[in-house]
Amino acid sequence: MKNLKFAIILFVFTSVGFITKAQDFIVKGVVIEKGSNIRIALSEITNLRTGIGVGSNDIGMFQLKARIGDTLLVIKRDLIDQRVVVNSEKDLVVYLVRGSTTLADVTIRGNTKKEDLDEIKREFKNKGVYNGGKTTVLSAIFSPLNALYNLFGTDPKNARRFGRYADNEIKQSQIDVYFNQSIIKNNTELRGDTLEKYMLNCRPEFDKAQYWNSYDYIKYIKESSKKFTDTLGKGK
Repeated sequence: MKNLKFAIILFVFTSVGFITKAQDFIVKGVVIEKGSNIRIALSEITNLRTGIGVGSNDIGMFQLKARIGDTLLVIKRDLIDQRVVVNSEKDLVVYLVRGSTTLADVTIRGNTKKEDLDEIKREFKNKGVYNGGKTTVLSAIFSPLNALYNLFGTDPKNARRFGRYADNEIKQSQIDVYFNQSIIKNNTELRGDTLEKYMLNCRPEFDKAQYWNSYDYIKYIKESSKKFTDTLGKGK
């Protein structure tokens, strides 16, 4: 009788432990390039068990629903893919290694987007034409400063024009972190021309999306894509 009671108690505790272990939780982490310690924005993190994916934000951080034992696949162009097993609820630090096939003359930009914009603003200010305004950060700067000067000019009117451009670009870049083809494909069946039409017609407004996290975006993508495909079906 005692052995039976002991077996029952052991079974209960084992079952409770298993259920607890299998519970989902929000795993948080950061993606960093190994060797340079540069935080990697716009990397793709996918839970291979659920198929749900998110993107790392402007400072390389992400959050994703997972459970103990799940494997996360982390992908970034020009860097080697990394698989990470979730062993605990502690925050993850994922290091990606730059691929050996990357061209030697590619320069790794260590500045953040805000630093890039501040540099341009200082150049305008040094010339006595940039009045500050309410600009924040520039979403993507792939052109040298001279090219931007040629585009916007250095007079006060064009400096203000640059400020408006910068504001809009950073707003759109914040949306692009989660509202992009990779994440939409991971969470919907949309492909090809239908995917492009959806992204064009259903892109969220910044005023609505500025406080969203990754789960808000995924919820929006799933709900809006369903409405979009339903509308396409009615139009046939």
